[in-house]
Amino acid sequence: MGDLSEFANHPYRFIRRIVGRYFGSHVAIALAVIGAVTCSVSTQYGIKRLVDALSDPSRHADVWTAFALLIGLLAADNMFWRLAAWLCHSTYVGVSGSVRRKLFRHLTGHAPSFFNNQPPGALTSRISATANALYTTETMVTFNAMPPLIATFVAIVYLATVSLTMALSITAVVAVVVLIIFFWAAVGTPLHHAYAHEAAGVDGDMIDVVSNISVVKAFGRLRSEHRRLAAVIGREMRARTRSLYFLEKLRIFHAVTTAILMGGVLAWAISLWQAGQATAGDVVLVCTLALSILSATRDLAVALVDVTQHLARFSEALKTLLVPHELIAPAVATGPHASRGVIEFRDVSFAYPDGRQVFSSLNFRIDAGQRVGIVGPSGAGKTTIFALLQRFYDKQSGAILIDGQESAAMTDAVLCNAIAVVPQDVSLFHRTLRDNIRYGRPSASDEEVLEAAEMARCFSFIKQLPSGLDTVVGNRGAKLSGGQRQRIAIARAFLKDAPILLLDEATSALDTQSEELIREALSTLMRGRTVLAIAHRLSTLRSFDRIMVVQNGEVVQDGRPDTLLQKGGAYKSLVDLEFSRLHSIAA
Repeated sequence: MGDLSEFANHPYRFIRRIVGRYFGSHVAIALAVIGAVTCSVSTQYGIKRLVDALSDPSRHADVWTAFALLIGLLAADNMFWRLAAWLCHSTYVGVSGSVRRKLFRHLTGHAPSFFNNQPPGALTSRISATANALYTTETMVTFNAMPPLIATFVAIVYLATVSLTMALSITAVVAVVVLIIFFWAAVGTPLHHAYAHEAAGVDGDMIDVVSNISVVKAFGRLRSEHRRLAAVIGREMRARTRSLYFLEKLRIFHAVTTAILMGGVLAWAISLWQAGQATAGDVVLVCTLALSILSATRDLAVALVDVTQHLARFSEALKTLLVPHELIAPAVATGPHASRGVIEFRDVSFAYPDGRQVFSSLNFRIDAGQRVGIVGPSGAGKTTIFALLQRFYDKQSGAILIDGQESAAMTDAVLCNAIAVVPQDVSLFHRTLRDNIRYGRPSASDEEVLEAAEMARCFSFIKQLPSGLDTVVGNRGAKLSGGQRQRIAIARAFLKDAPILLLDEATSALDTQSEELIREALSTLMRGRTVLAIAHRLSTLRSFDRIMVVQNGEVVQDGRPDTLLQKGGAYKSLVDLEFSRLHSIAA
């Protein structure tokens, strides 16, 4: 479907695009509903035929014909409805699934930085809410809005057989009533949008609290979170109440109008009978048809209002979800896959979206197979280098090259295949260990997964788990220790076998035993690869080929660790500071 952001402010275009894929099924459903409603209204004509046959002795022979017609119409009515429902089950569920898939693909197409300012729980819940809103809208249009509209049209056609003047008069009155209700309902759209916005906020806040429940309880903030959520729910309740009261005013208007019109139509029909211009069956037909029309306008009005509410939720959710992607990857890569791992930053300038400038003209080159440590004070730009290399953000100017190819000209798949990452904070899926390791390369065999786990020194704890590699690790790997999660991340990197390896504080905050196991695994993993490492402990970089010291957004020193120590300067100052800190801790 391309970039869905074009539909953010055009919900009806989005609906047409999705529904168009199921055009044939929707036509079949519409025909089945038309058939069902036509038969339903026609049963009143069948009753008229039966009453006329029963009340006129000369037509008694037609009684059983009228009876058969009435029974046939009732049976056809039921069968058409069942056909419509049968088709709806697969079609509308299919539409709902398509909406979820499209919106999820668009959402996951954002750079990771997008989610820093968006509560993920609220975003994902809105995807389901959006799909459900469209499912409900389609269901209501089929079973609540279309039937009364069709019933009104068919009933007016039958009324014309009794009195054309009466049929035209009722048509005019009904049209005015429906238009008044429709435009009145449109006035309440902001109220429905406000309720949809508040309802989404409640979901997001609840998910946010549950996701961080350990922090909430650790700081004793459970009661304050309850009060905060109560206030949010209170706003949502007030918004919903205003929306519902608005709808009730519409229903009251329709109820009064219906009572007045019903009395007028019935009086008109009786006057025609008294004048000999209508039979008893005609009076019965007019009464039942008038009731059908007036009930249909009520049902249509209510359905239109309800559909408006659900479309308001749908529209509000699309505006939130279909934000344009900041990073647009080309559909086709400009060159072959990266295989050597040469990295080059040429005059790279970058500022975060909030305007904070990080680099003005950053330059460095890392040859294939080199191991380079990136050090510097907090905020110097170390993590930003990793983010730009993985294209979590786009630079403002300059070039970032991998094996001579501009990274921005690579597809996401090509760029991803070139880089493996072992982060400080390892995220694992709520799946088995086997699935989490295989995430590095989904096509890997079980034997390759086992080999990667062994090379990452994972077997020492895997064999102690109840189901081994088939053990589910819990939310974000909660059942594993920090060191165990790190080793799973290393196993994923082994399995991915990318030419470039990024290590982001991979051994920080670990106990001595875990750190030693991870050092062994990383030592094996780094062989033959281009390595960039951000390290909290400078001692872990002593065996590296180069150290780059980054300060104030530029590389101030670059060379072998021992050479930089001899020269003095920024690197030696950082080493001396670390030595002093360790010495004071030991003392």
